[in-house]
Amino acid sequence: MRVLITGGAGFIGSHLAHAHLKRGDEVYIIDDLSTGSIDNIKEFQENPKFSNRFFAHIDTIFNNNLLLELAGTCDVIFHLAAAVGVRYILNNPLESIRTNIQGTEAVLNICSKFKKKVLITSSSEVYGKHLHAPLVETDNIIYGPSIKSRWSYAASKLMDEFTALAYYRTKGLKTIVTRLFNTVGPKQTGAYGMVIPRFVNQALNNEPLTVYGDGKQTRTFTYVKDVVWALMNLMGNENAVGEVFNVGGTEEIMILELAQKIIDKTNSKSQINLIPYEEAFEKDFEDMQRRVPSIEKIKKIINFEPKTSLDKIIDEVISSSRKKRRDEV
Repeated sequence: MRVLITGGAGFIGSHLAHAHLKRGDEVYIIDDLSTGSIDNIKEFQENPKFSNRFFAHIDTIFNNNLLLELAGTCDVIFHLAAAVGVRYILNNPLESIRTNIQGTEAVLNICSKFKKKVLITSSSEVYGKHLHAPLVETDNIIYGPSIKSRWSYAASKLMDEFTALAYYRTKGLKTIVTRLFNTVGPKQTGAYGMVIPRFVNQALNNEPLTVYGDGKQTRTFTYVKDVVWALMNLMGNENAVGEVFNVGGTEEIMILELAQKIIDKTNSKSQINLIPYEEAFEKDFEDMQRRVPSIEKIKKIINFEPKTSLDKIIDEVISSSRKKRRDEV
């Protein structure tokens, strides 16, 4: 099988590429490296087992001719290219909206020309300000006002979902939509606001762990290899076509408790600093207080259940971070 992964040099994209290469597939990626990294794919380019089946294009998904060529070559497309991370989105609001909405439309339009099955990665952010748990795919959406820039990302990802489903309903394009909940693992950077790698780096440096707000907001986290398994199995299941699926973990934890757990696991001397939102972000930032998925729907279709506990996820990130530090010495 020939697989195209947009955003393939990113954190999740590179893990997905690795899984397909291990399965024996040809993998084509396109990535503009806005949040991805050459380091994430270097092992595929240098490994003789993979180098003749891995084809990287450092370019934008707005390069229509290249996208046409790659979509025509490949059998299925995973669309992961998107603006990611709270920090990046707040600093680049216009580019984030353009990448998410216009970029997804460009991918869907070309997939439709070739009738190629496409999986769109959306986000748990689309649920907005719900406080109940678990969040179900059919829940209503609750957003804040447009002056709160946080919601521009949620709204843009929701538009991606509407567009993908419209292509399915009007043009018969085989589309699958996945809402990812805080995917974590090796290769992830804390540079764009991802909380676990940021906390781990702070703890390993014995620096204060910066917790925004009162720290009582809760999240679940999913190991990247569990997410990759889910994406690959959804792509291979015809019953998933035209549907929206949560992909996430089920262990809910307060961010304050998460920070303390990481301090304990790293034997760090770090303290926890509570930082008001208005100091950490723009004045119009607004957070989601709770984000826990229902996974009943995806479990019914592909028997998905997260295999990796939160403790194991944190241990993996700590181990990976320590190895990276040794390698850089």
